[in-house]
Amino acid sequence: MAEIRNVSGTAFVVAEFRAEENREASPLYQDPIVELFLSDDSRRAAGRVAASCPLVPDLVKIRTRYFDDTLDKHIRSEVRQVVILGAGLDTRAVRKRAPGVTFFEIDDPATLKLKETRYAQSGIEAGVRFIPGNYVTDGLIELLSRTDFDFNLPTYFIWEGNTMYLPLDTVKQILEDLTTHVTRFRMSFDYMAEAVVAKTTGNPGITRLVESFASMGAPWLSGIRDIQSLARELRLTLVENFKTSDLYRAYRRRPITSEIFAFYSVCTVSC
Repeated sequence: MAEIRNVSGTAFVVAEFRAEENREASPLYQDPIVELFLSDDSRRAAGRVAASCPLVPDLVKIRTRYFDDTLDKHIRSEVRQVVILGAGLDTRAVRKRAPGVTFFEIDDPATLKLKETRYAQSGIEAGVRFIPGNYVTDGLIELLSRTDFDFNLPTYFIWEGNTMYLPLDTVKQILEDLTTHVTRFRMSFDYMAEAVVAKTTGNPGITRLVESFASMGAPWLSGIRDIQSLARELRLTLVENFKTSDLYRAYRRRPITSEIFAFYSVCTVSC
């Protein structure tokens, strides 16, 4: 079984999966920057995870396309700040930079230092505000307050590949904090259905997937049963919500390869 060791370790595996799409004949997106962070070690780790969980690479690629497209739309609108929570090896601050738009990335100090170093070595002026810290234990609002983040400017938050690793109460608290402190924002995030984490889908393959992540040291802790009800509870507007099964058919133009796509969704909410 592959060993991720902790949630932060998934960043390198995810980066490998994102990079794979660059080599497709008709790629869903282009991410040449991510190659800066890859190594023989990350390739071996990704290979082990893919062997244990062969559906995960496509889950990553489908959500990447959705977040890329949604970010593009928001940059073309009035958004002037983009915040990426648990950024890992996300490269959008480079790939999607735009005049008048400031990017902020929050993650552990070691990950952000690696990114800063690799960008400098490659002569890339990322122009991103790195915020080292844990947005759960340190507090998201506190971390944003330490920078030149403007709580009154229209802001777009990307919360990719995070929610399933957090208790649902923590997910709610993050959203409540933003609603309380940020005047105008939209946030896109992905989430698993509650039945996936509870292992009640009735699909043995999905149950094995959940157990595989737990055995790799990165257990999924929560899912969401009804995103519309959650949005109402938190005084948010659900702008859109897609099962990745629908996005897979639209992007790949072929039938889905597993039922897991029907239980894994992406959405955008606004305040």
